[in-house]
Amino acid sequence: MCAILFALSPDGPVCGFGGWPAGGGWGSGSRFELPAYEILGGVFIADRGTRVNDRIRAREIRVIDEEGNQLGVMPPFEALRKARELGLDLVEISPTATPPVCKIMDYGRFLYQQNKRDHEARRHQKRSQLKEVKFRPSTAEHDYQVRLNRIIEFLGEGHKVKAMIFHRGREMAHQEVSRAKMERLLEEVAEHAQVEIGPRMEANILVALLAPKKGGTAAATAKSPKKGEQPAASPQS
Repeated sequence: MCAILFALSPDGPVCGFGGWPAGGGWGSGSRFELPAYEILGGVFIADRGTRVNDRIRAREIRVIDEEGNQLGVMPPFEALRKARELGLDLVEISPTATPPVCKIMDYGRFLYQQNKRDHEARRHQKRSQLKEVKFRPSTAEHDYQVRLNRIIEFLGEGHKVKAMIFHRGREMAHQEVSRAKMERLLEEVAEHAQVEIGPRMEANILVALLAPKKGGTAAATAKSPKKGEQPAASPQS
């Protein structure tokens, strides 16, 4: 019979197996560390390849304390003793240096803060997506304006947009209608977008790929004036 043990040791969090020896009770001889994982706040964190404490194998290391002060070159066991006296860990921060550089720090706290920073960065990161907006050569003016505003909204959110005009049957014989509509679209989104590809025909589809213009207006809900309309005059002060 055996069970998995989780514990915090002076060298940091470890996990292992405990079994019943012949004399009864938990046997310390049956416990071993699993260096592939670490436990932090009850959550498993995959090992990042960093050597910590007893896992440092170099004969001599250059040691830096928690404040960044140089403590000199010494054997790892001596540096580890200094770290344990302070209740901290010995972490190898530059394994390729000669000798390797290690720092005395609270490794658990370092991992927690690093994970927190990574989480915040992912949460605030804008992920660009490719959006598709479809037209027909016969798309009515109201529907055209709805799709136009949708494109401006997507561009304002930082997404790329694939504008597509689909042709059916005899519409392929009058591609000048769809090209005129596409040219109008590109003209009306010019303030918000730059054309990366197109317009070009792909089978029966006229395609243009739009990307957000750097430094352009990000008014996602702004409605472009219809063709032939004059923009509203700004109020006089």
